[in-house]
Amino acid sequence: MKDTTIRIGTRSSELAMWQANLVQSQLLDLGYESEIIKIDSKGDAVLDKPLYELGIVGVFTRNLDLAMLNGEIDIAVHSLKDVPTILPKGIVQAAVLERASYGDIIVWKGNTEFMSSKTAVIATGSLRRKAQWLNRYPEHTIVGLRGNVNTRLKKLEDNDWNGAIFAAAGLERIKKLPRDHARLSWMVPAPAQGVVMITALQKDTDVLEVCKQLNHEASEICANIEREFLNTLEGGCTAPIGALAKIIDEEDKEKEINFIGVLCSLDGNLKIEVSKTVKLQYADGLGKLCAKELLSKGGQKLLLKEGLIENHQYKVFSTRELSSKQIESLSDKIKLDSSDFIRTKYNRLKPSIVKKDFKHVVITSQNAVLSLLHNFGSEDLKFENIYCVGRRTKRLVEKKIGKVTQVENTAEKLADFLVENINNNEEITFFCGDLRRDALPNKLLNNSKNFIEIVVYTTQITPSKLSDVPNGILFFSPSAIESYLSVNNTTDITAFCIGETTAAKAKRHFNNVKTAKIPTVEKVIELVNKTLK
Repeated sequence: MKDTTIRIGTRSSELAMWQANLVQSQLLDLGYESEIIKIDSKGDAVLDKPLYELGIVGVFTRNLDLAMLNGEIDIAVHSLKDVPTILPKGIVQAAVLERASYGDIIVWKGNTEFMSSKTAVIATGSLRRKAQWLNRYPEHTIVGLRGNVNTRLKKLEDNDWNGAIFAAAGLERIKKLPRDHARLSWMVPAPAQGVVMITALQKDTDVLEVCKQLNHEASEICANIEREFLNTLEGGCTAPIGALAKIIDEEDKEKEINFIGVLCSLDGNLKIEVSKTVKLQYADGLGKLCAKELLSKGGQKLLLKEGLIENHQYKVFSTRELSSKQIESLSDKIKLDSSDFIRTKYNRLKPSIVKKDFKHVVITSQNAVLSLLHNFGSEDLKFENIYCVGRRTKRLVEKKIGKVTQVENTAEKLADFLVENINNNEEITFFCGDLRRDALPNKLLNNSKNFIEIVVYTTQITPSKLSDVPNGILFFSPSAIESYLSVNNTTDITAFCIGETTAAKAKRHFNNVKTAKIPTVEKVIELVNKTLK
């Protein structure tokens, strides 16, 4: 490994480069050559929005993660407080360097009289700092502040603000700590603030062995406890959460670890704290234990009230994308994920297909209607009699093409009607898709009907492998079921089906199948709400 140059990925800010250079110098002390590769992030590029509006978590790490997965870098250097508590698949924490200052500071202009003033204006881009400051100084005004350390210091200088809040470590590392500052010892820092962390690929065992030599165990223990606390609270950049773990190393007793965690309301009016001290040997799970205690003390209620976590008891997956109105009609207890498991491609149809007036036309899906309209104008589609399956298809036909002679809920029932009411010498034209079911055409052929098919659209299977097992799956066609099963998704869940035809297909594979009484998306959602209540 010593003959290989280690590629270090980093953001290009002065602080990020300081951290990367620190790692590079420590690697060199161990005899390893390295080079620094600059890769900027969305968090660096977009400075006019608070962090919590930039995709919630990972705004400073995503591009470095991608570069690593694409083989452009071997390791990435991060401020650990910016790293999501769950790393991307294949990427692991390789080392934690010794922690620097973990606290926050206030940098002011002029004097400190603003501390007792009701009109003070303080700048910060952190919800945590904002909430804790307002909890202590409720009459002050908070304004947003984004950018790297130098940018934020310049903005403070150029604006009529009384002060701005910074992490002490950042200013100290690049030697930009102003004389006019004060330590905010009462402010609980962000989890892992002041910690530099290195990530690497899980499969890159040689690099991991090298990074292991840089790891500072005490800092790793404290940072992991703080991040476990954050993860259990379902926090991230969107919640005002502070956490600090410190190892107490006194000669006259065994090592202990002290932890303090805090959660505030967004306006700072409410603050919930938890604190524990345990022997270091019993520190495993301390972060989770404290988070659960905080949740039981009112934290859960606060997070829900502030909209910082979702009040979901159930998860469902839809095999087609739903409209915003349809999604809103789902119960608040239900979280929805979705993906189009089938996609429709409209076939190119020759003009000769509709040159003559068809006397009897069968349309069993909205896709067939849309394909016809994709190829022809409404004035070209002059049909004497139109027969449909489904009221939605009927409404679309009558809006775009013409009057519907007969509508039935299923293709089987429509076939029965056609057999009873159309003479054998009269031609029936069926506009259909490539995966149409056999029930209707077989019945017409078995009863000697003069019958032709025109395939006007094709169905493309676009399955997804579900990473989590939901409580239910929403199906809107037999083809969607085939697509879902094609990648070995689980069948040990409830299948919610739009109609009898789809349900019949589902019952071959799922033990629990529920069918909407009326074949509409809205009725499927209504069925889901009724079942998962």
